[in-house]
Amino acid sequence: MQNHDEITSQLTTVRDYARWSMGRFTESKIFYGHGTDNAWDEALTLIFHLLHLPPEANQHVFDATLTIAERQLILRVVETRCLDRIPLPYLTNEAWFTGMPFIVDERVLIPRSPIGELIEAGFSPWAPSTINKVLDLCAGSGCIGLSCVEHLDVDADLLDLSADALAVAAKNIAKHDMADSARLIQSDLFAQVSDLYDVIVSNPPYVDAGDLDSMPAEFGHEPRIALAAGEDGLDLAHKILAEASEYLTDNGILVIEVGNSWVALEQAYPSVPFTWVEFERGGHGVCVFNRQELIQYFK
Repeated sequence: MQNHDEITSQLTTVRDYARWSMGRFTESKIFYGHGTDNAWDEALTLIFHLLHLPPEANQHVFDATLTIAERQLILRVVETRCLDRIPLPYLTNEAWFTGMPFIVDERVLIPRSPIGELIEAGFSPWAPSTINKVLDLCAGSGCIGLSCVEHLDVDADLLDLSADALAVAAKNIAKHDMADSARLIQSDLFAQVSDLYDVIVSNPPYVDAGDLDSMPAEFGHEPRIALAAGEDGLDLAHKILAEASEYLTDNGILVIEVGNSWVALEQAYPSVPFTWVEFERGGHGVCVFNRQELIQYFK
């Protein structure tokens, strides 16, 4: 491969570096799935971030000449992405969810849950007619709870066991000026919870031991506590299903994501009629229960 001095002397424009970066990503066989799904979008997202350019600027700046310092920066970060397999949002410290930017780093899972589509739809058709308060259980960056505040005009409690994760969530509360509507709770699931909620929404750790061992290298940069959930991926899901009814209003609902562990969940409760959400934008493994169903099947 050419050395960096040769590359920076031959490649000069944004277009040049987008093309070169796309080639390096393809050559390195990096894994996409933390915000983009192809080499071109990955390259543009990274380059535009490094150049402090808005995404919509691309048609105006593709042929702009980069400074030597800008060229060297792009090369250095692209090589870091390829060699160290650090997911793109950890390099940019930003991930988008429900049209909102969130601060992320290696203390939290990168937002990518299909639950975002449910939030934008107001949890229809399962939610009560009025939603006043939401609990984001296993909140991580706080993206789910804060998206509920933004899109549904509700109050939200962001709960996580990890103090590191809550520190990131606090930054996102400040970023979106939501201190009046969002509260942080450090707790092992419901241990420190005393309120009732119209919606409890949870994207807990749900990766089983087999999947965890076979995941692409990029996932190794995410906090293991946010992924691993025992042999079948259901260590936390069992507890949430058993206890959630005690913290829901009469017409409240639980929305829980278990990803690929949905098969194991159905096998664990063969008599339960699961309601699995179908998503227009892709994703699976999210089910919904109302309070009465939780009492009937899990108490």
